Amino acid sequence: MPIFRMFAIFALCVLLLAACRLDMHVQPRLNPLAKSDFYTDQRSARPPVEGTVARGDLREDTYFYTGKFGNTPGDYMPFPVTADVMTRGRERFNIYCSPCHSRLGDGNGMIPQRGFRRPPSYHIDRLRKAPLGYFFDVMTNGFGAMPDYASQISPRDRWCIVAYIRALQLSQNASTAEVPQGQNVPSEPPQFREPGSGATLPTVAFPSADVPKEKQQ
Repeated sequence: MPIFRMFAIFALCVLLLAACRLDMHVQPRLNPLAKSDFYTDQRSARPPVEGTVARGDLREDTYFYTGKFGNTPGDYMPFPVTADVMTRGRERFNIYCSPCHSRLGDGNGMIPQRGFRRPPSYHIDRLRKAPLGYFFDVMTNGFGAMPDYASQISPRDRWCIVAYIRALQLSQNASTAEVPQGQNVPSEPPQFREPGSGATLPTVAFPSADVPKEKQQ
C-alpha cells in the first residue's frame, strides 16, 4: 500500500475519533434573552433564587453599610479610629472631596471657583452638630447637587473620610482649652501637607463602637 494512502487513512481515523467528543464541547444552550417554551413566562434567563446573596456581600452589619438605625443617622464609628484610618481618610478626602469642598472643608474648592454650585462649609453649626452617620449617608446616596460616591469609594473608606471630616471640623473650631497639655498653640492656621511629609493629624475623640445601641439612637 502506497505510503500516502496509509497517511490518508490515519488522518481520517484521527478526524473520526475527534468527532466522537464533539457533543461534549458543543452542548445545548440558549442565547441571552432568548425565548424558552420550557418555562411558563417564556424567559430563558432565570432570576436568582430568592434570598441569594453575592459572595462577600452579605452585609449583616446594617449600620456599617448605611450609617443609620432605621431612618435615623447614628453617631459613632463602626471601628476604632487609628492613625492609619485618619491617614487613609485624608488621602481619600483629598482625592474625591477636596475638588468641591477644598482641603479645609470650607466649600471653596476648585470646582466651585469655576462656577459650579458651592457646597456648604463643614464648619457651619448645622454640620458641626450633624451625626457621623449623616456624612456617610450623603456620600452613599448623594444630596442636592452632590452625586453619590458609593461606586467610587468603598464603605470602609467612606467611614475613614467621615473620621477625617470630624478632624477638619475640630482643626478649624478648637479652643485653646482643648489643646492637650504640653503642646503649643500655633499662631497661624495649620498648613496641610501631602502624606509622608511628617505632618501630624489632630486627635479627635470619637464615640466608641461598643456604646449600647439604645444610647446611640
